[in-house]
Amino acid sequence: MQNLIKTAVLSAGLEDRLPVTIAERTKKVYDRLSSIYHFSTMFFHQRAHRCALEQSGIRDGMRVLEIATGSGEMFRRLVKANPRGTTIGLDLSPKMAARTQREVCGDHPGVKASCQAVDARHLPFRAETFDAVMCCYLLELLSQDDILRTLAEVKRVLRSGGTFTLVLIGENTELFNNLYLIGGTMVPAFWGRQVENKVPGMLTDFELRIEKDHTVRQTGYPSRVLTARK
Repeated sequence: MQNLIKTAVLSAGLEDRLPVTIAERTKKVYDRLSSIYHFSTMFFHQRAHRCALEQSGIRDGMRVLEIATGSGEMFRRLVKANPRGTTIGLDLSPKMAARTQREVCGDHPGVKASCQAVDARHLPFRAETFDAVMCCYLLELLSQDDILRTLAEVKRVLRSGGTFTLVLIGENTELFNNLYLIGGTMVPAFWGRQVENKVPGMLTDFELRIEKDHTVRQTGYPSRVLTARK
């Protein structure tokens, strides 16, 4: 079944179209879903978020960056864990970023936290700005070249000895893989495609040393949580 689906994807040219979805189509899709996307986090992502925060090594007083905040569930965890530090969040969707900013400011007045609409491929920060970087479920939406651009930016803004924690959609369940491939074929700007098996090698190529690697599952949804050190 999986080979048949892959053949259909290639025949339709969907893999070639994937690289252009991140800039405009993905932004539009997630803008439209900004008011309800937190339900997806609630049912499928919370366990992975907890695992990512636990293994990230983030401590109060750090400078922390989250790339692709989505509905803000992880960002709120980061702000709560880092009340005396600085926590910056970025998301391609302006509506997602604005919603997260409003909620965090309301729940945690006075903290040094900000969430803005920024493209992760071009981070507006100086080199070695952050002690830790967090990124959940973004790379699936990027082309191969844009994944490399994003990882290069992460490495640039991460201080020496800092940690990069990454949550990826798991690929260890055949049925889930087949369903995800169908979803990605139908709505590539929302689902993207799985890249879990390729990313560890990319991290190594960027001299980011993987120190922790866990797989978690919630409501049948597999996630892989990696923490690498610069």
